[in-house]
Amino acid sequence: MNISALHAIGIIAVTAVCTFLIRAVPFLVFGGNRQAPEVIHYLGRVLPAAIMTTLVVYCLKDIHITTGTHAVPELFCVLLVAVLHRWKKNILLSVGLGTVCYMLLVQTVFV
Repeated sequence: MNISALHAIGIIAVTAVCTFLIRAVPFLVFGGNRQAPEVIHYLGRVLPAAIMTTLVVYCLKDIHITTGTHAVPELFCVLLVAVLHRWKKNILLSVGLGTVCYMLLVQTVFV
């Protein structure tokens, strides 16, 4: 094995350990009969919507309505995701289909 392969394996290993620890710590801290503080419950209620809003703003920040595709694929797919999520209440389905639809539109229709 060469040095770059070992470097890649090391990076993957460190990432895996960090991911595991980040996901395990709440169970270690609040496991058993300990009740999580109210601030943790509050963050669990508000963070998903805040994160999704941040992602939408980030995805739409560089579109220009006056040039290129005039933001048609982006706005269509945002509307599609919203309608699908409202209808099926399934984040994986709505975001997944919205992403697939966007990729198809920008690679085939709006070339």
